Amino acid sequence: MNSTVDIRELNDLIEKQSGFVTNLQTGMSQVIVGQKHLVESLLIGLLSDGHILLEGLPGLAKTLAIKTLSELIDADFSRIQFTPDLLPADVVGTMVYSQKDEEFKVKKGPVFANFVLADEINRAPAKVQSALLEAMQERQVTIGKDTFKLPQPFLVMATQNPIEQEGTYPLPEAQVDRFMLKVVIGYPELSEEKRIIRQNITGEKIEVKPLLTPQEIVEARKVVRMVYVDEKIEQYIADIVFATRFPDRYGMWEVKDYISFGASPRASINLALAARAYAFIKRRGYVIPEDVRAVAHDVLRHRIGLSYEAEANNLTADEIVSIVLNSVEVP
Repeated sequence: MNSTVDIRELNDLIEKQSGFVTNLQTGMSQVIVGQKHLVESLLIGLLSDGHILLEGLPGLAKTLAIKTLSELIDADFSRIQFTPDLLPADVVGTMVYSQKDEEFKVKKGPVFANFVLADEINRAPAKVQSALLEAMQERQVTIGKDTFKLPQPFLVMATQNPIEQEGTYPLPEAQVDRFMLKVVIGYPELSEEKRIIRQNITGEKIEVKPLLTPQEIVEARKVVRMVYVDEKIEQYIADIVFATRFPDRYGMWEVKDYISFGASPRASINLALAARAYAFIKRRGYVIPEDVRAVAHDVLRHRIGLSYEAEANNLTADEIVSIVLNSVEVP
């Protein structure tokens, strides 16, 4: 794979295969104004078979984004509103007694869809959260004695509202770690806000037509796996993750006391996978350090534990990731 010919061939292949990315981005931008980072993150999750935890204030088109993507891909979409009284059976399904057949039958829950929106995931107790996270990790659900495979592709986008803490159950670190990306989205720009107003007061419904099938996404993932990751890039990823665990080894004495625990091995895997998907979106057959840096904040921000000193100094995980990226030598 090291020869230039192979890289050139791979570039040509990816140039051909990644054409649908532009179509998806165009389709999304017809419905969603701005939020380019959110759309890009959804595509990264989709192409690298990872899930997304989305943090943002109400009304920022989180639900609309994933619903539009499912319509563009002609896939099944389900939305689960997490509430304190939700039960695991409401998510995964349960056994229902059929009087006609005089036996218990499986009634599948809303998790059996290609795109699942777990709205305000931190409003439901840990029991319900873990039922969903098992489905995310194992890609299967056990109801009674039977185990059912979930459809492919399977993407969970969970949202949480950062401003409300009352009546919420924060996700434990081990569960948050299962999300490939934690994406934080903010308000739109002034010009975008005006377009949003204009688009919504005309009352016109934009019809979303399917551009792809779920099977085509599964095929595209195989091509994404072919994106070349050099040994130096692997070393760079390992260094970034190790720098969050042992900052003193990388000369970052100033943040040593601010980190209570560093990123897990899942972070290394997801950093490589997300960088690969990002290179594919940019129509490139190989990963460059800029791809790793582009996805580093989303992959690492929820995997770094902050100490009391960090909180006392108002230091965020994002700032620590920035310090790490500036301290680790770029290949």
